[in-house]
Amino acid sequence: MSWRRITDWVKRRQPLLHLADFMGRGRGRTRWLDHLNAPPPAPLKPDLANWQDQSLAAAWLGHATVLLRVGDMTILTDPVLCNRVGIGLGLITGGPRRHVAPALGVRELPPIDLMLISHAHYDHLDRPTLVRLDKNIPVITAGGTFDLIRDLGFRRVAELRWGEATELGGVKVTAQKVAHWGARTFYDSHRGFNAYLIEAGQKRVLYGGDTAYQDYFREVGKVDLAVLGIGGYDPYLASHATPEQAWTMANHLNADHLLPMHHSTFRLSHEPTKEPLERLMTAAGNDADRVILTQVGGQWSGAH
Repeated sequence: MSWRRITDWVKRRQPLLHLADFMGRGRGRTRWLDHLNAPPPAPLKPDLANWQDQSLAAAWLGHATVLLRVGDMTILTDPVLCNRVGIGLGLITGGPRRHVAPALGVRELPPIDLMLISHAHYDHLDRPTLVRLDKNIPVITAGGTFDLIRDLGFRRVAELRWGEATELGGVKVTAQKVAHWGARTFYDSHRGFNAYLIEAGQKRVLYGGDTAYQDYFREVGKVDLAVLGIGGYDPYLASHATPEQAWTMANHLNADHLLPMHHSTFRLSHEPTKEPLERLMTAAGNDADRVILTQVGGQWSGAH
């Protein structure tokens, strides 16, 4: 039985939903079985020797976890660096296992100036990863998700709803509307779900979080880099875009470059693991050079 079938069964049983909410708040301290049979290493490893000298750069650590350099800020999106994601079941995490290890572990990360969390789903808001990160890092998260982060010890947590913005260290972050859903255990439907526009001087980056196809990004304007999900669409088109739709949304943004994420890391849907990237490159056609970081651990520099 797949994890999707299990969750579809659980969501129809209210007592189990409340139990899942409790188990979904674990910190992962006892889940030592997750460390057995570790996934293979990432094909590439970022070299961050000159990272602080960049004004626009990116490294894909796997799934939706991207290390961004925008202006003078190092930004980490949806940090998920554990071997499994899901609810805590004592010695193990009840959820999908990584196909490939993260390109950097927690101790290998550079100093992080800001974390962005798009929504509360387990493959985007991973408490066992968050609890291991520096609690002085400011966190921007979606509306209604504060309770899943603040109790871990983070001192500066700001919720943004669509259209709201905040500035930190010369970087402006604006929450953008997407077509998705935010409930962590299916009944907590008050939780929000965001994309984020990141602006520093003339540099503009759109981190898309999770979204089905929509045309909301037309209003954002041109960006240097769009980070968009391309996997999880079969059969979940209501909440995840196909590769062709992601390419269209990148064009809505008139993006100079597209970093495809949300693929090749966890088995969350039915499409073959390699299919999303293959379909994206076909859709890009003669503009395929706009697609960057197609392997976990790849890094890119847009400017110095």
